[in-house]
Amino acid sequence: MPKIKINKQQNTIWDVIIMGGGASGLMAGAVASARGLSVLILDKNKNAGEKLKITGGGRCNITNNEPDIHKMLAVYGEGAPFLYSPFSIFGVKDTFQYFESRGLPLVTQARNRVFPVTEKAEDVFNVLHKELIKNKAVLKQNCVITGINYHAGKIVSVETNQGNFSAKSFVLATGGMSHPETGSTGDGFRFLKELGHTVKDPTPDIVPVAIHEDWVKNLAGVSLSFMKITFFLDGLPAHVGKKQFSKTGKILFTHFGISGPLILNSAKNIKTLLDKGVVTANIDLYPDTTISDLEKRIIKVFDQNKNKILKTIIKEIVPDGMANAFLEIIDFIDLETKVHSITKEDRRKIVDLLKALPMSVDGLMGLYRAVVVDGGVTLKEINMKTMCSKKISNLYITGDLLHINRNSGGYSLQICWTTGYIAGISV
Repeated sequence: MPKIKINKQQNTIWDVIIMGGGASGLMAGAVASARGLSVLILDKNKNAGEKLKITGGGRCNITNNEPDIHKMLAVYGEGAPFLYSPFSIFGVKDTFQYFESRGLPLVTQARNRVFPVTEKAEDVFNVLHKELIKNKAVLKQNCVITGINYHAGKIVSVETNQGNFSAKSFVLATGGMSHPETGSTGDGFRFLKELGHTVKDPTPDIVPVAIHEDWVKNLAGVSLSFMKITFFLDGLPAHVGKKQFSKTGKILFTHFGISGPLILNSAKNIKTLLDKGVVTANIDLYPDTTISDLEKRIIKVFDQNKNKILKTIIKEIVPDGMANAFLEIIDFIDLETKVHSITKEDRRKIVDLLKALPMSVDGLMGLYRAVVVDGGVTLKEINMKTMCSKKISNLYITGDLLHINRNSGGYSLQICWTTGYIAGISV
């Protein structure tokens, strides 16, 4: 076949057209172009890699360095059995090698989360972008895909606001529906359905939780590093329901409720509970301290401040940043009361609240605030050794378009690297 010119002419027949310039699309493009293939990447945004650049709060939790493959894949739930083969082709160690060999050293931090040493997501994007430039791949930005033309089980071309483009193979990497402000608006789900794939509708997988009580919202911006939160079903703050599960870790308060890794990774379980009934939660501010020991501690503080009024010494018995909110909660006692006049019963109520701050769960925050959204094409319709569709012979599907549940902590980006790489070597 004559050599293909890589230019901007619409009548060029590319070896590969990649729909989407996110993590998996950029990886697929970098790998495919390194093989000498002519690659065209189409991205709807003004700048490609928008979601990648904001991951991990801009630090980019690039993967999770879990050494046990069984533990690693267990995070992906029902998707785990389908992922052993892909991870044997390109797994966590390969991610380390790929980026570090291209001048981006990585570091493993708490909970096996892996970041660039620079802690800049932009640097991760730059590694892939440099690969595309070096390999003469073409990246078209502000290019909105409006349709996919297919015939006899193969895609022929894609229609865009910049014209029609043809190729021998196509990679669909448009992302799911988390962070829609970055362009992930579910276009790929629509295309997949039109192409005959079975697509599970997206639901928030990793998402903050909305809380009813105002005192929670008034704590916006406060984070508590080591707290235990317990969720209950069919109860009210004044009447605890049946205990469902507990987790211990960092909790971040927001203007709508609670967030942070501990909460985000509990969202799927909370959603299941919400489908069954009313959900409440208690936060234990001192999970490593028994009630009796905590009461002794408070008695000591009270003895040292017996002539002061209660509202001035609350900060001595609650975690940093919690004082004003806690004053709202203890409405059963006059805050102007001198400490030495506080009854034993009221003191015990304070202790009980410190061990079980009650709140009501209104729901999950929805797709717009989701870190990760599930949904997408069922894995049974994908050849996981190549990422090729079993319905469309020249279509490869990657990243968040695959129906794979996962936690926060680098697991989502690893799916992008793994599936993007495999698509890149397979097209």
